[in-house]
Amino acid sequence: MFAAYAGTHLCERHLKRSVVRRVRSRIREDSLLPEDATPEDPETWVIGLSGGKDSVVLTDILADTFGQDPRVELVALTIHEGIEGYRDESLDACEELVSELDLTHELVSYAEEFGIEMDDVAQEDPENMAPCAYCGVFRRDVLTRYAEELGADKLLTGHNLDDEAETALMNVFEGDVRQMGRHYDASLGPFDERHEVEGMLPRAKPLRDVPEKEVALYAHLADLPVHMAECPHAEESFRAEIQEHLIALEEEHPGTRHSILAGYEELAALAAEKYSGNDGTAAGECERCGAPTTREVCRKCYLVHSVHEAGAGLDGTAD
Repeated sequence: MFAAYAGTHLCERHLKRSVVRRVRSRIREDSLLPEDATPEDPETWVIGLSGGKDSVVLTDILADTFGQDPRVELVALTIHEGIEGYRDESLDACEELVSELDLTHELVSYAEEFGIEMDDVAQEDPENMAPCAYCGVFRRDVLTRYAEELGADKLLTGHNLDDEAETALMNVFEGDVRQMGRHYDASLGPFDERHEVEGMLPRAKPLRDVPEKEVALYAHLADLPVHMAECPHAEESFRAEIQEHLIALEEEHPGTRHSILAGYEELAALAAEKYSGNDGTAAGECERCGAPTTREVCRKCYLVHSVHEAGAGLDGTAD
């Protein structure tokens, strides 16, 4: 593989070594494993495992790095959104992987949690918005709640360099400086530099220095069980437009993604310093589920109720 941004050609062995090295370097730079972690009081890291290439590669590298380390307990958490065919196949990949790595694996479904499935949501669409907009809210809620129930110290996700560069550009183009600060404190900054976010389980993204193409190549070369199909409900969105422009910029100017993310992290750190504890919003509790929110009802509960009202619910009950 030719990495144009670095001007290097990598064979199979060196490509795999390079990906692992960058993930482990990010773990050290972000201080994921605190010095006070011990075998008697280990860190619990919950990994959001979907069966796609990113989460599978992350889980594989983490298991190889910390599988025998008594200071860390790894737990894989998978969410079944209720997408016929698509999610069932990815679950097979998850189960094969955790069996090979001998990891604890938890499975949660939207049907059990909310009484709805994404196939129904996409069909009804009561809020007239892309299915991904609903699913993103539901997924974040389930990941956070179950990670907390599993005693997680941190929630790890498989966001790669392309994902994070896209998010950076979206926040910049939307002019949301406060969101940049929240982004830094929630999942970007080193753990010894972040400001505590009330009600937010600390997150980490150890793959964020690795381009998407290289993650996919690693999964292929390591012969990992990966479900490569795209979600059938995926639609064109603002992120998709950003992605298209970013790909074109990277082709013309190799290294653009790295530069964007590096500069964005510095700006986000400054925003976090300015707005931490003074972001203009006073968080209360959702009157339905108790989750932190600036409204009477959180976004998740509002959307679940809206879907049920539209008749998409499986059991006719709201959260």
